[in-house]
This record gives sequence, structure tokens and C-alpha cells, in this order.
Amino acid sequence: MALARAARVIATTVGPYRREGLALVEACASAGTDYADLTGEVLFMRESIDRYHGVAAGTGARIVHSCGFDSIPSDLGVLLLHHAARADDAGDLEDTTLVVTALRGGVSGGTLASGMGQWDEMRADAAARRLVEDPYALSPDRAAEPDLGDQRDLQWARHDADLGIWVGPFVMAGLNTRVVRRSNALHNWAYGRRFQYREVTGFGSGPAAPVQAAAVAAGVTALTAGLAFPPSRALLGTVLPRPGQGPGDKTRRSGYFRIQIHTRTSAGMRYLGKIEARGDPGYAATSVMLGESALCLALDRDRLPGRAGVLTPATAMGATLAERLKAAGQTLTAQRITQLPAVAEALAVLPRSAYRIHAFPRAKRPDHPHRGK
Repeated sequence: MALARAARVIATTVGPYRREGLALVEACASAGTDYADLTGEVLFMRESIDRYHGVAAGTGARIVHSCGFDSIPSDLGVLLLHHAARADDAGDLEDTTLVVTALRGGVSGGTLASGMGQWDEMRADAAARRLVEDPYALSPDRAAEPDLGDQRDLQWARHDADLGIWVGPFVMAGLNTRVVRRSNALHNWAYGRRFQYREVTGFGSGPAAPVQAAAVAAGVTALTAGLAFPPSRALLGTVLPRPGQGPGDKTRRSGYFRIQIHTRTSAGMRYLGKIEARGDPGYAATSVMLGESALCLALDRDRLPGRAGVLTPATAMGATLAERLKAAGQTLTAQRITQLPAVAEALAVLPRSAYRIHAFPRAKRPDHPHRGK
């Protein structure tokens, strides 16, 4: 509490967050101190919302989770599409798809530990499993969310007829989609009540694309299954990085990501967002995102949305953070288009260290949605 009272903003990379991080959230929320982290843990974020959103709203604190590769590209990318469509009076966002077109980076041992910790909780508690599987797990008002049918994250390879490419699962969709949906709800569903959002990995339309997509889908399924059970987890632990371990300098320098977000509006117009950065997504690019988030909270207070509580990057900092990231060399754009660009570059990544991995299970439609606020 003394640290929180003495600071204007605290940025933290502690993890696993559910085990190590709640006390700091409580201190910042109580002291009115802004806070930013890199968590990818849905259960931690839900508990943070339930316990401290009201406290932080009362003191004026902005508690901002997921200020790194998860989930700033997703969250700010969709926000910028919303701003572009609104400026054109093009209606609400409806079918919206984030496509990872290129990605290269290393695996974080801390991220793996966080994911395995959440896995263990889900195995031990059916309610926790249902919560993580709920597409609206982070909603401020679950009962008020629209019924848009099946919103499960993609698990297998399939051909996307609208985009004209083969797509497969994106490992981080299980967190990012929930963050983006929370932003929509906190904005009073400004993106639209028919806003449907998903995240996939793109493999292009060439003859090898379906094979690549199927191979990646099978690999992700096998890896998450392996991390779910102690015997196979122990074996994987001999080759995967441990907490405190991550990619070396060369991998951090040579990494990159390129993302496209496609949306159609209620007026039938199509928009495209592009989010790109050099450097390992989970370390180099994320370091810029977290650092600029902390600076934004500390130095740009008079330009931020007048909102407090447990927030998302889009609702706490929005376009002001996007401007900072652009100035730091990252790409964030949104524009109306009349024809599709080339969507995928054959995803020339997929080494064994291609993703920072969140060990989420295959999603099932929840039969008992979380109703808490």
C-alpha cells in the first residue's frame, strides 16, 4: 500500500497474476493509483473486476490489464475501426475478424506458468472452466450481452469464404476476444449490438494452405492437451522454457508481427485495420506497449477518457495510446476499402517457438454463463 500511495502509475509484470498480483491491484484501486500489467489470465481479470472495479471507480484509479501483445493490437485495432466507421457515418461494426498474417517470436516461461496455473484451476473447478470458456467472461453485465449465436473461438482449420483464405486457430484468441467484447460493453456497446468478433491465423489460398492450417490446428490441440495433464506436462517441461526464461537477444531483435482486422458495417461497408511491429511480440514489442501505456497513464491524463475502474486499453487510453505507439514506430491504421488486400503471407513463421502460449482448452458453449458484474 505504501508503494501505491507514493506512485502515480505502477506497471507490473508479476505472474502468475492470480497467485501473485491481486494484492497490488487492491492497493492501487484503494489508493487511486493507475495500474498496467501484461496478464493473460481470464480468471485473474474476472476476480479483479468483481472485487475492485467499484473501488477503483470510486477513487479514480484506472486498472488496466493486458497492456502487451495480448491484448493491445486486438483492442486498439478494433477501436480504430470503430472510429473510422463512425467518422464515415457507416453504421455499427458487425462481422469482424482479426487475421494474424505473420508472426515470429519466442516462448515465455512465465506465460506458460500462468497458463498452466489457470489450467489447474479449471480442472479442479467446473465453474472456473465454464467462466473461461464463456465468450463474454469479462463483460461488466453478462445478462445484458446480446445473443449472437455460437461465439466460440476457432479450433480447427477451415476455409473462410468471405476472406478467400484458409484459417486456423490463434492461440491468444481465448483472451483477446474477451477483452475486446468487454471494451464494447464498457463503451455501452458503441461498436454495435450485432458486433461479432473472432481471431484466427491466416494461411493464404495456395495449395499448401489447407495442409498448413490443419497442421497448426493439430499442433495447438496437442500442445494444450499435453500441458493439461501432469505426466505429459512434466515431459514438456524438459524442453519448454521455465519461469524467468525466454528468447535470447537475437530472437528478440528478429521477431515481428503483422495483423489485419477485417470488418463489415451495418451499412454494408468494409474496413481494414493493420497492426504491425518489429521485435519479438512477447518481449520487444510488448515492452514498448507496456512502457507507452504507463507513460500514457502518467503524462496524458488530460487527454484520456473520463473513466475509472478495471478497464481495458481501449477504454482507459484509447486513441491517445495509439498515437504514442505510432510515434514509437508501431503501425496502427484503419481505413475503408473496396476490395480485399492480400491477407496472408503463408504465415512464414511457425517454428516451435512461434507463439507465446496460453493453455486454454477447447471452448464449449457455456451452459451457465457468469452473471457477475
